[in-house]
Amino acid sequence: MQTIQVGKFKAELSSILEKVQKNGEKYIIEFGKKHKKIAMLVPYEENKKARKFGQLRGKLDIPDNFDDEISEINEMFYPKS
Repeated sequence: MQTIQVGKFKAELSSILEKVQKNGEKYIIEFGKKHKKIAMLVPYEENKKARKFGQLRGKLDIPDNFDDEISEINEMFYPKS
């Protein structure tokens, strides 16, 4: 992982993005005279592992009254005028 000042980062943005894309390099971006770390540039990764729909079927117990509304809670959010 490399550290780079904002000014240099702006000046070399295209080449830095190319390195990130091709080589998977990571950059920490610093700002100001005190070199305060403000951001990190990392390669974007697609979600390689898609979630399987219904993977918890049969493993969870959801009660029949799960969607029933409770009047006390509704009154907290929607008070009567």
